[in-house]
Amino acid sequence: MNELKGFDVKYIKGVGEKRAQLFNKLGVFSLDDLVHYYPRKYQDWSKTSTVATSNNGDTVTIKATMITPVKESLIRKGLTLYKCNFSDGENVIHVTIFNNKYLAKALRTFDEYILYGKLEKNFTSASMNSPQIEKDEGAVGIHPIYPSTERLNSKAIAKVVKAALEKVEHFEDTLDDEIKQRYDLCSLDFAIRQIHFPSERKNIEIARKRLIFEELLTLQLGLLKLKVKKHSENGFIIDKDFTNEFYPLLPFEPTGAQKRAISDCINDMKGESTMNRLIQGDVGSGKTAVAAALMHTVIKNGYQAAFMAPTEILAFQHFESLTKLFEGTDISVALLTGSMKPKEKKEIKTALMDGEIDLIIGTHALIQNDVEFKDLALVVTDEQHRFGVEQRATLAMKSSNPHLLVMSATPIPRTLGLIIYGDLDISVIDELPAGRQPIRTDVVDSSYHERIYSFIRKNVDAGAQAYIVCSLVDEGESDLISAKEYAEQLSNTAFEGYNLGLIHGKMKAKEKDNVMNAFSRGDVQILVATTVIEVGVDIPNATIMLIENADRFGLSQLHQLRGRVGRGSDKSYCILVSDNKSKTSQERLAVMKDTNNGFKIADYDLKARGPGDFFGKRQHGLPNLVIADMLEDMETVRICQSCAQEMLKEDIDLKKYPLLKEQINDMFRKVNN
Repeated sequence: MNELKGFDVKYIKGVGEKRAQLFNKLGVFSLDDLVHYYPRKYQDWSKTSTVATSNNGDTVTIKATMITPVKESLIRKGLTLYKCNFSDGENVIHVTIFNNKYLAKALRTFDEYILYGKLEKNFTSASMNSPQIEKDEGAVGIHPIYPSTERLNSKAIAKVVKAALEKVEHFEDTLDDEIKQRYDLCSLDFAIRQIHFPSERKNIEIARKRLIFEELLTLQLGLLKLKVKKHSENGFIIDKDFTNEFYPLLPFEPTGAQKRAISDCINDMKGESTMNRLIQGDVGSGKTAVAAALMHTVIKNGYQAAFMAPTEILAFQHFESLTKLFEGTDISVALLTGSMKPKEKKEIKTALMDGEIDLIIGTHALIQNDVEFKDLALVVTDEQHRFGVEQRATLAMKSSNPHLLVMSATPIPRTLGLIIYGDLDISVIDELPAGRQPIRTDVVDSSYHERIYSFIRKNVDAGAQAYIVCSLVDEGESDLISAKEYAEQLSNTAFEGYNLGLIHGKMKAKEKDNVMNAFSRGDVQILVATTVIEVGVDIPNATIMLIENADRFGLSQLHQLRGRVGRGSDKSYCILVSDNKSKTSQERLAVMKDTNNGFKIADYDLKARGPGDFFGKRQHGLPNLVIADMLEDMETVRICQSCAQEMLKEDIDLKKYPLLKEQINDMFRKVNN
């Protein structure tokens, strides 16, 4: 396997220096990369037909002889047509080739060819426009179609892959016969050769089954090994549980689900191994209270805790709420963010190192090289899907095996969670705190705007606050109105005389903080915003969420935005405005109207849109999958997880599977790079 990785693609027949650069653009650098660069689909040229046996509009493969020379005609500048006739032995096929001088010049009268494309026929004639044309020798069969790039088409890639496969006598198997028999898998050699050039249609699925299994098994083994590694010896055993002292600090009675999650974590921290746990709960389920309970217990045991949030707004809010919660205790709380003045940062870092600060709350600033702790025993990261595996690991490296707690309000079906959070144990908070009312959600078109504005004015006059969310920031980004324009327009029309605020991602951190603080104090009555307010901001007095062009957002994102209201005991409303009349769009928004359950919404969103919301921005810190699909192959995920657990139970170092071990290292090394 190492020989394949070390064999530069430029030395494969038909490549060379210049073409190698085109392959590099596709992520192909070595012979090993090339044989794992799989086709995205196939064209089946294995069954030939004739004009007589085909129907009008069929995509067909016809063996035919060229019977007239090519005639060239210039239709207009930039468009040349080439026309010629072929015969399948019974009928004439009129062929038109568009703008392909190279192909037209290569065709020879009376030679035999294979034509592949759409056949148009009537009672008197048959024709094909721009069919694929190949010399008869070896053209019949199943043709792989590869993801290509400019100046490197699929046909050229196939030719190079064929040359590469000819260079390899045999692909050594990564799995033993027992595993292959148990899971009905073909050999790796058969799988790689047939995925590229299948001798028959059924072999594609046989090859895919083996390669998908191998990829998901490699991923699961890597994550489980990471989990075993993370579950290293507990460097901070928590001897005493202080949760009974903590509960009276809360202004509410914690739910049973919160208490169970806290108990899970305390038991982890009392054990022989370091805690690595995910707390997953819907918006407003009270995850922060769970984190606060654990930080309290850890600090009361004589250690420090760190809480990392994805944005400065959220970090500041956690700082304010936790400072208030721990008021009257001897716990010292501090904030560290990138926008703070150098002198202030330096003072906080010194106090942290000296152990004068018990709890530090911050953003990515916490993982800077010069941040050191005296006794860091617990690391908490909020909104885990926004931090990669490496980022949370970097914070954990600030101490010797600290406990790790990650929290996410992004509802993810459990099986998908096993992949995203494969290196963590999972606790789910599936109850909402008492007194929380379900948020009423309505879906309307833009003709309702005047009624919506009137409803907002009425509620704001009664002392409530409202969010108005737009999907764009600047003018000219599309034909939709920008957040800036909209805020200006509303302040001069529907909400003249009201205090309107504007917040978006392109503002400086300090500007955003000022606006959010004003909204939090109630100085701003109506906040026009982009999705920067999606995560975590808690304003109990905000009871209305108006989302413009709601069809442009993912359902999970809409659910996160809706979660910004309904934080208090008052009845709250979410109004989704969309003029998109497509059936798909209306179905999606109807799901939002019908349920407040984030897990049901996430399930629908994943099935309808794929896992883009969770995987699209590559924030999760997991390897790219080449052939497996996170949704389509869920059953294989479960099977591979079970197989991986068994393999590691018998052979933790994978001594029996050196090639598989090498694959795991390669897979995770690519992420780290």
